Order: sequence, then C-alpha cells, then structure tokens
Amino acid sequence: MKIGIVCYPTYGGSGVMATELGMGLAQKGHQIHFITYRRPARLTGFHENLYYHEVSADDYPLFEYPPYDTSLASKLVDVVNYEKLDLLHVHYAIPHAAIAYMAKKILLTQGRYVPVVTTLHGTDITLVGSNKAFAPVAEFSINKSDGVTAVSQSLKDQTHEYFNINKDIKVIYNFIDFGRFNKSNKDHFKKAIAPDGEKILIHVSNFRKVKRVEDVIKIFKRVYEKVPSKLLLIGDGPERQSMESLCREIGLCHEIRFLGKQDAVEELLALADLFILPSASESFGLAALEAMACEVPVISTNVGGLPEVNIHGETGFLSDLGDVEGMAANAIKILENPEMLESFSQNALAQARKFDLKNILPQYEQYYEQIIEQAVYKSV
Repeated sequence: MKIGIVCYPTYGGSGVMATELGMGLAQKGHQIHFITYRRPARLTGFHENLYYHEVSADDYPLFEYPPYDTSLASKLVDVVNYEKLDLLHVHYAIPHAAIAYMAKKILLTQGRYVPVVTTLHGTDITLVGSNKAFAPVAEFSINKSDGVTAVSQSLKDQTHEYFNINKDIKVIYNFIDFGRFNKSNKDHFKKAIAPDGEKILIHVSNFRKVKRVEDVIKIFKRVYEKVPSKLLLIGDGPERQSMESLCREIGLCHEIRFLGKQDAVEELLALADLFILPSASESFGLAALEAMACEVPVISTNVGGLPEVNIHGETGFLSDLGDVEGMAANAIKILENPEMLESFSQNALAQARKFDLKNILPQYEQYYEQIIEQAVYKSV
C-alpha cells in the first residue's frame, strides 16, 4: 500500500507513534509518505520505502500567522495525486482530520477518492477537542473520516462521552518496538549514578502540570527516607523550573538528577528499578509501556488508559489521583522485597510483549485494507 501519514513531528506521543508506525510499515514493504512541517524527531537517516514531504506556509504581510492549514491541505492534494496514495492516515484530530477532509473534497472534484483514517491520541479529545472553540470541527471531522481508531478503550469511551460520534471507533493500542526498548546491561552506567547500590527511580514526561511531577518528587522523598535511592527526571517543559526549586526546598538535589530531553531514553530505563507516573490524565500511558518493556515495574495513577497497561498487583500498582502516600507505600513495598521486584519486573515484560509492534502492525494493515476496500466501493 501507498500511505500518507500526517502528524505533529515533535517529541509528543502522537508524533512518536505515527513515526514508529510508518517505519514499521515501511519495513514490511509498504510505501510511506510523511507529510508535515518538519522531519519527525525519530525519522533519522535513510529508510527504504520512506519519504518525507515538507509543508511550508509562506509568510505574507496580510496574515498575522502563516496559513499552515491551507498549505497542508494543498500539499496533501499534491502528494496524493503525484504519488498515487491509497490512503491518508492522520494522527491527532485537531486540525489534521479537518484538513484531510478538505483535501479529500478537493480531490473529489478531480475525480479521485482517497480514504482518510484518523487516529485519536488523547489530548486531541480530552483537552483540545473538547474546547468549545474546536469541538464542532473535531466532531464533524471525526464523523467524516472513513475510519477512526483510538489508542485505548478509555479514550474511545471518552470520545463518545464528549461528542456525538456516528462512526465506529476501533481500538488499536499503542505499541512498543522491542528492537529498541529492552533490558540491556548498563551496570557500569548504573554504578556511576548509584555507586552504593541505591535503587533508581525514574520519571519521563514533558513536565506539564497534567504529569504532576511535583507528586513524583514527593513520592521519592518518602521512598528515600526508607530506601537508599536516586531519582532520574527525564524531559523538559513548563514545570521544570518549579520542580528544580522544590528539589532545593526539600534538600534532595544531590539525590535527584534533571536530565532534560533524551533521545536514547531506553538506555536510561535499563538502569531503573521503578517507574513513577502519577499523571492526572493518560489516554494510554506510552511512557509506562516503554519502562515495562525494559522490565521496570510501574507505580501510577488509575486514570485513563493506564489500567489497560499497568496491571495492579502484577506489573506494579495503581492508586487514586493525588494519593502520594499510597504510591510511596507501594513503591517502598516493591523496593524492599527483592522477590516481589523480580516478579513484577518479569510480569511487566510479559505484559509489554502484548503491545509488541509485531502484533499491532497487522491490525493496522487489516484496517487499512478494509477502509480502502470500502473506498473503492464508494468511488464506483
């Protein structure tokens, strides 16, 4: 198949998943065309069957902001026609589903019907899409898509709760590439961080309020009082400065490292004994899954799609939002019990294997084939 992929090319989860999906499909022989304003962060080097089309929005004195939506729609029409694409797969409903609909209508006037699959990732529904300024467009665009997928059952349920959706939404979970995320021997690196055998706790996020990094630090403080340990904070964002101030206030900066954005997150996860994710909202919990693939148990909240990934009492523990005491107690319970830590580590790996890219790719391929077949019927 010849597939066009539209996504945000940054470090956000939707862009990462779109890029990994495209690379996986290309390895299976499909021709994949990324269409966006910047080369996706994880799309590095040369890949057979992978193409990148940059969208440029020219500035003009009349425009306060360059009209990216119009430029993207025009680029989609051009790429679909020139590359003879079979399908467009847009990630993140706002504004990509609406733009794809515009492109589809233009292509119809040229006698070509190209089906559109929209994947809902989370905040495009729970935050952006539910905003009154965007909600009508989000609902319309989802309903006008030929196919709709969601990355968790929880997100599917939320979409139906927030919008009047008349399309079937297929749940196709996010995935993990075990060629990248796996437990590797990093003992020399671990000794540099924890020279006296301290336990290593880790958190990865974009440091937005919804990630509740403050809770991570509060949990670590309680753990540190019981178990010799270190905390690695990976990522960057608006809350980082406040978290650095909190670290100084509680006097634990010598035990907490702010590592900023990291491309090789898997190498750091390989050092960890426990992953902390106290988020207020998670449509799926990709960061938790990546940790579990590296055999790291997870302490998390029970919000959104997290219970579909982190199995309470098996791969880690789930707690109510804001229950710092409970999450700290669960973390201490695991870290103080070597047998439990080992058992949870192996359970985490077994659970993560259910989300192996090799298992998820065929689901997308079958779904694409179904949507393309229906589109052929429509165009006749």
